[in-house]
Amino acid sequence: MHRLTAGRTRPSSAHRITTARKSVADDQSARVRGYVISMTIRIVCFLLAVVTTGVVRWVFVAGALIIPYIAVVYANGGREPIEDTPEAMRASTQRELPSGL
Repeated sequence: MHRLTAGRTRPSSAHRITTARKSVADDQSARVRGYVISMTIRIVCFLLAVVTTGVVRWVFVAGALIIPYIAVVYANGGREPIEDTPEAMRASTQRELPSGL
């Protein structure tokens, strides 16, 4: 157990666990789940394109061609951004532009 001594002060801000990011494993599993769902929808689009005719067929073909791009961009998007960045990190990531620009 730690006690505060006369010369020590408490930190000015505390980090809350509610603002912590998801774990890497949770983030990856969510992205994989989204990718699998997208690819399942793509397969359904291919199957429906085979059994339908007319304009509806071309809508399903377009969906089957576009969905992989969207799914890959989503899956490779990376982790969610940090919304509540600690003050020490904000100072190092924010740089001012020279006045001549």
